[in-house]
Amino acid sequence: MRAARFDWPALMQAGMRGLGLRPAEFWALTPAELELMLGTRAGIAPLRRGGLEALMADFPDAPKDTKDE
Repeated sequence: MRAARFDWPALMQAGMRGLGLRPAEFWALTPAELELMLGTRAGIAPLRRGGLEALMADFPDAPKDTKDE
């Protein structure tokens, strides 16, 4: 399986031209920070109560032993 490649020219253009970043500022960013600045995750909704309840039902915490030993 081959890892996904970044389109560096497009990312550099978006960061330096679109966001006005200097090269040093662009290269200092993590991919997550650049993604946040570009707004590429704006369409992903946060986890809501129903989703949390479904996760809790699928992956319950192990019961805790309440006896004093």
